[in-house]
Amino acid sequence: MTTYGRQVAEELADLLARHGVTIVSGPVRGVDAVSHQAAIKSDGRIYAILGCGIDVIYPPEHRKLSEEISQHGALISEYPVGTAPDSNNFPPRNRIISGLSQAVVVVEAGQTSGALITAAFAADQGREVFAVPGYIHALQSKGTNRLIREGARPLLNMEDVLEVLNMEQVQEYRQARLHFPLVESEKAVVDILRGESIHVDEIQVKSGMSIDKVSSTLVMMELKGMVRQTGGMTYMLVREKVAPYKAKNGI
Repeated sequence: MTTYGRQVAEELADLLARHGVTIVSGPVRGVDAVSHQAAIKSDGRIYAILGCGIDVIYPPEHRKLSEEISQHGALISEYPVGTAPDSNNFPPRNRIISGLSQAVVVVEAGQTSGALITAAFAADQGREVFAVPGYIHALQSKGTNRLIREGARPLLNMEDVLEVLNMEQVQEYRQARLHFPLVESEKAVVDILRGESIHVDEIQVKSGMSIDKVSSTLVMMELKGMVRQTGGMTYMLVREKVAPYKAKNGI
């Protein structure tokens, strides 16, 4: 990581965290750790995806950082307890980073960087991919400049990410909630969805409502920004902690 990469990572993570955007990355050295540290300073929410067991601290000097991450979000691993941080574990882990994200930003990457693997997963999963342009002779920018050549969005302004994430819609969601207060059917769905993603058929069974009632309730909750689809008619609660956002035109 260069000084330039550190600066971009800190500024971007700070901006996103202050606007209620969850930072998803690994807890390893470099841009990952810097992004988490900046988000923590801004009291943001963080998910750190591990390439080892949940009980293994890697790198070992990041014990304090791992504890802070768990207090601001979650440490996540698909590997069994006790699994060592083998190099073969990290590329598959990257698909979880991109899968949990709406957009992926590659700050710096060499020609064979693992961040390029994350970007490839993100493209396959239909996520927006940003790459930070860099000095053409810098090894740490070879990968990001190549991503831009291949079609990734160049990150020229920090607010570009907020616009892609449609953060201006948050105010619309708030207005919808004011005009359409929570009704009993929505309260029932909230109780069912707490802590997990659930298929619409299971929501119908647990709520005892008709499938038409469940569907209309979910549509209204989507309009209010309360739930979102995670694929295959499966829904999860949206938990936002959002500061006011102004688009470039001031609206």
